[in-house]
Amino acid sequence: MQRRRGQPVRVWRTIEVTDGRGNTVAVADPNGPIEVRAVFIPQRSARAELPGQQQINVTRMIVDANLEGVSLWSRVEYAGRQWDVVSPPAYHHGDRRTRHWSLDIRERP
Repeated sequence: MQRRRGQPVRVWRTIEVTDGRGNTVAVADPNGPIEVRAVFIPQRSARAELPGQQQINVTRMIVDANLEGVSLWSRVEYAGRQWDVVSPPAYHHGDRRTRHWSLDIRERP
């Protein structure tokens, strides 16, 4: 139920392209994002106390099982900010109502 009523998110899928040297590399899809609904569970955060330190904000995103093409090279736009996928998506199998993907995302500095 939460994934259907969750918050709207824009996700850039990963595609493979060939660079100038002939290597196959994974990049975020330049054709634009897809709109999905997701649930967010805060995992950990740290705030810089001294100049030069970095703020770290990691959240777990749970989406429907029909989301494909998302990997570590994907990007997410949530709450007006850009996020990177920091853990490979984990598939959780169950019946049709409960199967889902969960992945950790980190806010870009």
